[in-house]
Amino acid sequence: MLKVTNLSLSFFSKKKETKVLNSVSFYLGKNEILGIVGESGSGKSVTTLAIMGLLPKKISKITSGEILFENKPLQNLSEKEFQNIRGNNISMIFQEPMSALNPSMCCGKQVSEILLHHKKMSKKSAKSETLLLFEKVKLPNPEELYNKYPHQISGGQMQRVMIAMAIACKPKILIADEPTTALDVTVQKEIIQLLKDLQKETQMSIIFISHDLALVSEIADRVVVMYQGKVVEQDAIEQIFHSPNESYTKALLNARPSLSERTEKLATIKDFLDSNFKKYIISKEQRTQKHKSIYNQKPLLEVLNLEKEYFSNAGIFRAKKITKAVNDVSFQLYEGETLGLVGESGCGKSTLGKAILQLDKATKGKIYYRGKEISALSENEFRKYRKEIQIIFQDPYSSLNPRLLIGEAILEPMKVHNLYWSKKKRKERVLTLLDQVGLDASFYYRYPHQLSGGQRQRVGIARTIAMEPKLIICDESVSALDISVQAQVLNLLNDLKKTYQFSYLFISHDLAVVKYMADQLMVMNAGKIEEMGEADEIYANPLKSYTKKLIEAIPKGK
Repeated sequence: MLKVTNLSLSFFSKKKETKVLNSVSFYLGKNEILGIVGESGSGKSVTTLAIMGLLPKKISKITSGEILFENKPLQNLSEKEFQNIRGNNISMIFQEPMSALNPSMCCGKQVSEILLHHKKMSKKSAKSETLLLFEKVKLPNPEELYNKYPHQISGGQMQRVMIAMAIACKPKILIADEPTTALDVTVQKEIIQLLKDLQKETQMSIIFISHDLALVSEIADRVVVMYQGKVVEQDAIEQIFHSPNESYTKALLNARPSLSERTEKLATIKDFLDSNFKKYIISKEQRTQKHKSIYNQKPLLEVLNLEKEYFSNAGIFRAKKITKAVNDVSFQLYEGETLGLVGESGCGKSTLGKAILQLDKATKGKIYYRGKEISALSENEFRKYRKEIQIIFQDPYSSLNPRLLIGEAILEPMKVHNLYWSKKKRKERVLTLLDQVGLDASFYYRYPHQLSGGQRQRVGIARTIAMEPKLIICDESVSALDISVQAQVLNLLNDLKKTYQFSYLFISHDLAVVKYMADQLMVMNAGKIEEMGEADEIYANPLKSYTKKLIEAIPKGK
């Protein structure tokens, strides 16, 4: 149905040519799901944008090779010819639905627009068809959701709206570009199952793009592995998963935290390609000994019966609606501990983190830090604790000032808290910090937009540890990163913890990552702590059905 042969592609800027694809070849059969796997920058998305005719014409050029759809070449089609193919024959689900959907249009109208344009339906018929599509992608209350704007629905629901748009014209090929990145594991599982069901029902072919080989194994028949613009390996999913030939494929398989054994470090792509990785297994006895020393002391942080309520107006004559985002939560966190906090989006994890930091004050309950109650302190009184309790945000790009140089962004909080006595000393400290998080001195003079996602996350970590805190709240700090970059950042966090004796409250929706990082694990659901205990024990013997559901949703591979 689709055949890509020796495809090479370059981007051009001011006399410079950058080759991004180098002789890429693969095929997609009828009624088949093909997975394309690789890190950011490997060429996955660029390949599919070339298939869709969506590459920027002025700065990109296909230098050789061909793309055949039903034996018709696509690479030289005009924009008008491509418009007839897009949506009708080949459709695409984009990685980030919030930026792909029009924020000023209702969700239903965005899908209806596709039908009006391609199928020449009446407005009434287009609306009826859209509601049927919403039912097909299992969206709740289709009539109500038809009139909602993208910002009024969850990430999983936005992704389902995107899928409804993509399948509206019954395409022969559906390209899903990282459709589950940063989604909860449970929502991710639902989206994967939905795509499988739709494929079975409609007999369309799917190209499923991801950086996670374990996830791809849940859906694909065959896999193409890409690295630095080339196809390094392609085969049936069972073959790739159990007997990979290439070191890069083995590296992708090993970069994700293991669910069966506990290692001191995660293998990075570079470790495998350099053949210098030695796996050190942490025994149960070593872990028990470590926990004895951690928990044989007074808690660093104590949270007692914490609640956070939000009020929303339901109307002039109706009472205010109360939502308990955090509901009677109690726990202790000890010096040198990593306490994992896991749960789906909307369960109250981030709200709890913000309440501890006094960024969003709790409605009820008490918070003690080193035995001192901090929940009752005014903003001025709490300011001295801000140096000791820090946060690493989920999205470093939005938490960094785009106008500030990276070096100045790291130096700024030092100045605010009067750390070090001169700008020269602060700059020296910034350069040391950059080195510690794996960035060279040249990064001091770069801006946030000049960095990759993994590099920006390292800057966020450097900015946080510049304060030499005792307690760091990691709020989904690796959720949107590649598997390989995620491994690097998790290793970095553990190394820094040893060096500086940090304590972490590690928040994530990914139970596999939290289990790897955590000593103790808290499972949160609908504002409450559902289950709490030693991380390995909870994974091996979950008591609550909600915890079991989270564990079952983790992609485990073939």
